[in-house]
Amino acid sequence: MPVTVDRGSDVPPFEQVRASVEALVAIGELGPGDRLPTVRALAEQLGLAPNTVARAYRELEADGVVETRGRHGTRVAATGDAAHQAAIAAARAYAERVNELGLAPDEALGLVTRALHRAGGGPT
Repeated sequence: MPVTVDRGSDVPPFEQVRASVEALVAIGELGPGDRLPTVRALAEQLGLAPNTVARAYRELEADGVVETRGRHGTRVAATGDAAHQAAIAAARAYAERVNELGLAPDEALGLVTRALHRAGGGPT
């Protein structure tokens, strides 16, 4: 999970972790049901105290971004409506496929933009 902490930042480390996870969920990098690392594992990876990561996870849970399921770990909560969740799944599948085909991200985005225009959606 690509979470980093800038030790020189004025933003507290727990908030940086919280914001990073929230951003990953918002862009679809983490989707409903995806499991987050354990508190101890992420703390070790980032060089933080476990309580710092635990606080970030608690705040994410309070905001409805994640759900903690005891021994089943912390997972991204199902958020948004079914259409939004389906769109995230479709975007992930598309990204995986264009990576397999070796297309550059800009080219892949251009293809999607043109397809949306033809379908009557997207910005004009």
